[in-house]
Amino acid sequence: MEVSYEYSTCWRLMVLKMRSQISSFRESKTDDRRFYIVSPTKTLHLRTYSSIDRVAWIQALILATKEISINRGVSFMQNDVLISTEKLRDRMQAEGLDETVIKDCEQIMRIEFAEYHKQLKLRYEEHLTSIGTFHQQLEEVDVEDAATREGQLQLPKYDYSSSGREKFNEYSTTESSDDVEKQELDELSDEEEVSFFDTNECFGDPIVTCAAEVTSSNVSNRISGFNTNHCDAKIMDVELQPDYPNMLLHIPRRKKLPEPIEKEKGVSLWSMIKDNVGKDLTRVCLPVFFNEPLSSLQKCFEDLEYSDLLDQAYEYGKKGNSLMRILNVAAFAVSGYSSCDGRPCKPFNPLLGETYEADYPDKGIRFFAEKVSHHPMLIACHCEGRGWKFWGDSNLKSKFWGQSIQVDPVGVLTLEFDDGEIFQWSKVTTTIYNLILGKVYCNHHGTMNIRGNQQYSCKLKFKEQSLLDRNPRQVQGLVEDAKGTKVATLVGKWDDSMCCSFGDEVLKSKSSFLTENSTLLWARNKPPPDPTRYNLTSFAITLNEITSDLKGKLPPTDSRLRPDQRYLENGEYEKANSEKLRLERRQRMSRKLQENGWKPRWFRRDSEDGTFRYIGGYWEAREQMEWDDCMDIFGEF
Repeated sequence: MEVSYEYSTCWRLMVLKMRSQISSFRESKTDDRRFYIVSPTKTLHLRTYSSIDRVAWIQALILATKEISINRGVSFMQNDVLISTEKLRDRMQAEGLDETVIKDCEQIMRIEFAEYHKQLKLRYEEHLTSIGTFHQQLEEVDVEDAATREGQLQLPKYDYSSSGREKFNEYSTTESSDDVEKQELDELSDEEEVSFFDTNECFGDPIVTCAAEVTSSNVSNRISGFNTNHCDAKIMDVELQPDYPNMLLHIPRRKKLPEPIEKEKGVSLWSMIKDNVGKDLTRVCLPVFFNEPLSSLQKCFEDLEYSDLLDQAYEYGKKGNSLMRILNVAAFAVSGYSSCDGRPCKPFNPLLGETYEADYPDKGIRFFAEKVSHHPMLIACHCEGRGWKFWGDSNLKSKFWGQSIQVDPVGVLTLEFDDGEIFQWSKVTTTIYNLILGKVYCNHHGTMNIRGNQQYSCKLKFKEQSLLDRNPRQVQGLVEDAKGTKVATLVGKWDDSMCCSFGDEVLKSKSSFLTENSTLLWARNKPPPDPTRYNLTSFAITLNEITSDLKGKLPPTDSRLRPDQRYLENGEYEKANSEKLRLERRQRMSRKLQENGWKPRWFRRDSEDGTFRYIGGYWEAREQMEWDDCMDIFGEF
């Protein structure tokens, strides 16, 4: 018999009705997304979206079953339970108190305990009544509209399209036909070495480390409602897909970098670059001492740390507030510079064809980047969020002028919301000072024009810092409508926060000082307690981590697999230097590869001189682990 339900409403009742009968649940040995729920009458084969989700489901089931176990185990005192006053009597007699006083105290104690017992019993009866009402509601769930056919169970499956928009396709799963799975099922009753998640054994133990912070209540929101009376099959094979992007799955990420294995030796910067004054520093070979354990591809994703501003912008636009939308977009454009504060080291230059992926379901974003050209060096990126897409390519032109380095970004960044509104802007110039003497610091300066295709546009001025400037790192901006009328101002600092003002405050705002009526748009997150000498933000510390859900699934081109970068992160500096030299020798062949017709795998230009655009297919290939056409760029040439 086949039952068709909405995914997000089909599983809650089934699990709630079965959990009082669950004897154990276990993981599959052959599929890291599959697990089994065993009860006296049914064995459910369940497959989650990822191995992380599987751990979350098992933990939620442990919590849910524990709740039932606790409810079952509650035993209530009978009315004839005696309260002993023997110890009280002995203590009072030792104090020499009169027998009449002792009896009065005993009577007072018995009366108080009787009242407490009465109140406790009432609470217990109310609890039993609520449980009975809840189970009665479960039995009365209306499933009359469900389509019924034998042998199958249909659920909607989430499909990630290249555009990032939700598409649902119906698919059917039947009783397991996989020989390995049948064998595992046969082994459920007689296999001794399998790791069972037994309810009686697990409840007293600390819960294993989970890749998601899950309770039985929030998982219930993901599996709401199924009546097991409509299922005749004893074995059901079900695909459990998360409700992305509204999924609240949180992947625990590291809080600090690994402790260095070796003691780092300092290197004189002047001795390395004194012969390169006026040259393009992207062609200068420097030791890893001057690098941070991130690549330029990962730095691109770091600009999306405050992607929640784009989520807010999308929501404002849906409500018809286009002004607040562009203000949040402007705050997002500024926020990407905040991570540069106090970062003395440069990221690794990626190899030709190097890629980086970032899937942050808790933030609702998926990011992908690839180095698409070696000369000129071009990096293309694409990100999809809740109601928006962001893409662009960038080329950094840098010059060394003795005591400073000037970096000029070349390229256009594009943000498109699902309702069709588009914003485009380019980054401003960055200058790094005091390379030879003094404390190294950077400043961003220039004008950023955020152009919209509808009602509003914005101009942001990053003030160039002077020696006598008492209020450095200032950013000031104006929002204009299609007629050129000023409707809002922005004020703040690129390393701290951004605020906006409306109405009469627009005319008064001629400086970087906030007014009483200013509205806070963005504020920088607090730094980590242990930023190390690289001074990475809490977000940046997570970018090069290979979490449990990534192991064995990344393509051979991913930045996390780059050996010199990994050695540097681990504090193995000698190995990092030797690997960096080896990879740079190999990289010198990149120009020949391009001349011989090499093309990027995941991006194409939208016109002859246009921006590189993501052509799709990466996440689908990742799901199938199809990396045959990806070069092993970090191996031997």
